[in-house]
Amino acid sequence: MNDALGEMEYRFAELIWSNAPVKSGQLVKMAQDAFGWKKSTTYTMLKRLCTRGLFENEGGLVKAVLQREDYHLKQGEKVLAEGFGGSLPSFLAAFTRKKRLSGEEIRELRNLIEKYEEEGDGVK
Repeated sequence: MNDALGEMEYRFAELIWSNAPVKSGQLVKMAQDAFGWKKSTTYTMLKRLCTRGLFENEGGLVKAVLQREDYHLKQGEKVLAEGFGGSLPSFLAAFTRKKRLSGEEIRELRNLIEKYEEEGDGVK
């Protein structure tokens, strides 16, 4: 998959993710209502997102190849790798310098770490 989506690509992807699987004709109508796009614009954008590996249009049925959550995960991994050398602790340290974690967020992070350790995936 290529880099991050542009704003309209992302908005269109959200429309597809929210309705997939969806017939391409129905998607044209939804894009017309949501964005004021013509049929040709919708198919151009759909082809672009299919080429980027997010969706497929088989026999007029548009399906997600990459789910929304997986797209966000890949984007997060890219930020972590490029901006923080792949270090989650470095990312959290930088993030918490500007935004103080709430007690609930700290508990959630502790729970995630404990769950990870219990599953045997982490170092104790």
